[in-house]
Amino acid sequence: MTLIGNLFRSSIGRKFLMAVTGLVLIGFVIGHLVGNLQIFSGADKINGYAHFLHTLGPALWAARIGLLICVAIHIWAAVVLSVENKVSRGAKNYAVNKWIQATWASRYMRWTGFVVLAFIIYHLAQFTIGANWAEGGNFKTRLPVYQMSSDFHILGFPVVAKGELVHDVYSMMYLGFANPIISAFYILAVALLTIHLLHGTDSMFQTFGWRNQSWARALRKIVGLFCLLYFLGNAAIPGAVLAGFVKPAEGTRAAALCHDASCSVVADTSAQLPRR
Repeated sequence: MTLIGNLFRSSIGRKFLMAVTGLVLIGFVIGHLVGNLQIFSGADKINGYAHFLHTLGPALWAARIGLLICVAIHIWAAVVLSVENKVSRGAKNYAVNKWIQATWASRYMRWTGFVVLAFIIYHLAQFTIGANWAEGGNFKTRLPVYQMSSDFHILGFPVVAKGELVHDVYSMMYLGFANPIISAFYILAVALLTIHLLHGTDSMFQTFGWRNQSWARALRKIVGLFCLLYFLGNAAIPGAVLAGFVKPAEGTRAAALCHDASCSVVADTSAQLPRR
């Protein structure tokens, strides 16, 4: 318990907690992006993937709770370290020099973090809890369903069978991003998250001692490239929907509501998944 207590009580320990939780959250955002990009492979892929995750049951909830704990610790450590920094600096003149030397991303680390937190809450409300603002802001207790037209495989193993009824996540994403305001907010939030990752990932390598003078510049370029690809991958999804490259897939709720890319969106509570 002494070791764990020291992690929370000391500045070095809090920096280490920020780095570890940051590494976990980076892994999550990469996995989240890979899952979302399956919308480009059609409704069977994204809906089958989402259904597979839901079938994990307790394991999925354990992962969600673990991620929430990581977010809470990450925010707590960031706030405490920020307060400690201000107290230790006081009104000393060298604070001006530190500001000049700081990167743009590091200067606004705290504010991008707050916006990202607000985005996470909104994103969970819209896509995970089921409040689909594209359908009039109705809090939906029953989501549209989709009948799988083919098997969904993971590593070559079929995990969702053809003909099975699953949540229509494809339509949730399509109808949400068909709204230009929602897409614009999503892209802005992802841009701020990317800025947050840019400085956070670089700091994480420094905390772990994985960065040194001989390859610090190359590492920064690799981190920059990673962040750029992350932003482009996320922005491509709403961009493709708005540009018409992603269209309502056959058999989905979006296809029933949309005709020639013009959606007349209404709430639908008639369809529900069968009880298991």
